[in-house]
Amino acid sequence: MKLNVLKLSLLPRPRTHEGAPAVTISPEAALRRSVLACMLWENEFYESGETIAARIRALVPQVEPATVAALAVEARTAMKLRHAPLLLAREMARYATHRSLVAETLVRVIQRADELAEFVAIYWADGRTPLAASVKKGLAAAFTSFDEYALAKYDRTGAVRLRDVLFLCHARPRDTAQAELWKRLAAGELTTPDTWEVALSSGGDKRAHWERLLVGGRLGALALLRNLRNMKAAGVSEDYIAAALETMRTDRVLPFRFLAAARYAPQWEPNLERAMFRSLGEADRLAGRTVLLVDVSGSMVAPLSARSTMLRTDAAYGLAVLLTEVAEKVSVYTFSDACAAIPPRRGFALRDAMEVSQRHGGTRLGAALDSIREQYDRIIVITDEQSHDRVGAPRGRGYMINVASARNGVGYGPWTHIDGFSEAVIDYIREIEGTRLN
Repeated sequence: MKLNVLKLSLLPRPRTHEGAPAVTISPEAALRRSVLACMLWENEFYESGETIAARIRALVPQVEPATVAALAVEARTAMKLRHAPLLLAREMARYATHRSLVAETLVRVIQRADELAEFVAIYWADGRTPLAASVKKGLAAAFTSFDEYALAKYDRTGAVRLRDVLFLCHARPRDTAQAELWKRLAAGELTTPDTWEVALSSGGDKRAHWERLLVGGRLGALALLRNLRNMKAAGVSEDYIAAALETMRTDRVLPFRFLAAARYAPQWEPNLERAMFRSLGEADRLAGRTVLLVDVSGSMVAPLSARSTMLRTDAAYGLAVLLTEVAEKVSVYTFSDACAAIPPRRGFALRDAMEVSQRHGGTRLGAALDSIREQYDRIIVITDEQSHDRVGAPRGRGYMINVASARNGVGYGPWTHIDGFSEAVIDYIREIEGTRLN
C-alpha cells in the first residue's frame, strides 16, 4: 500500500473572507488579482497592505518573467497604478530568471520623475544594497525623458532624492543642454516650477494663489478635483471654479474621480457631471441586453487608501456609470443582503440611486444572481468577490470585475474574470467579444 500519495481531497479548499467556496487559480492569475486593483501598502477591508505586498513578492518568481513584465506595464498604463508596478520591477531584479527584463520594464513604467526616487526607496525597503546592473540601466534610460519642469516639480525632500538616483545610475545625457540641466539638479539650482503645491507652501493669501492658478490654467484635472473643498474654504470665486471645470481636460479622468469629488463638493455636481460626460466621449456600443450587478456590501464602503476621499463604491459606481453609457440596452441591480433593481438613470442620478438602494450589509452574490430572472446577452458583476454564499454560473456570457486585491475570489471557471477598475475593462470586454464573433 502506498502512503506517499498526495490526497487532494484533504487539502483545504480556498474560501472567500466571508466563507463562500473560492476557486483555486494559477500563480499568474493570483498575481493579477493582487496587483491590478492594488494601492500598494494601503490596507483593504479584509487584508492589510503588508499582506498584499508580501503575496505579490512571493508570486513574482512563480510567474514567467515576460508575463510579470507585461503585468507591470499593464498596471501602469491601463490601470493607472503607480507603486504596484514599481514593486513588480523591484522583485524581478531579485531573480536571475527575471533580471534581463528589468531595464525595459522600468523605462515603460516610470512615467513621472518622482517614480525614479520612489523605485529606489522600494528597492532599499529591506536595507540599502547596491543596485543591480539592469536596474541602473533602466533608471538611466528613464532619467533622460524628463525635462526641467518635471524634475523640479518632483524633486522632493525624502530619503532618496532625484540627484541621488542620478548619481547611482550614472545616466548619460542626450546632449549638452541635458548635461547642464543635470548639473543644476545636482546643485539644487533648478527653476522653481509654478505648481499649486509650491504656491500654497509659500504662504500668503490662499485665495489669491488659487485664483491665479485657475485663471492661468495651471491646475491639472486631478489637482482641480481634489482641491475643490480647499478652494471653497479659501473663498475662491465660484465663477473661476465653474470656468475651470467647464474647460478642464477630461480625457484621462475616470468617472469615479468625479463621483468622489462630488461627495465632498456637492455644490459643483452639475459642473462635475458635465465634465464627467465629456470624459466618457463617444464609444462603440455593447450590443444587446446588458445586466449590471453592483456590490454595495459593507466591505465596499471603505477608502481606497488612508489618504484618499474615494471609496471602493466610487470605483464600482464609476464603472457602472461608464457601462451604462456604452451598453445598448442595460438593466442595473445592486446586491448586498438582497438584490435591488435600480430605475433607469445615468450619471450622478445613477450613483444616487445605487447608494440608497439598500443598506451596506453582507455579500450574498449567489442569491443575487439567482434572483435575476430577465434574459440578457451578458451579465457584468462589479464586486470585491468576497461572497457569503456559493456562486454559480451565469446564464450565458458573464464577466466578474474584481475591484479589490483580496487573496481568493469566486469569479473564475464559467466567468470571464477581469481585475481592476479603469476604462480598460470595457476595452477588454469589447475585445473578447469581438474575438469570439470573428
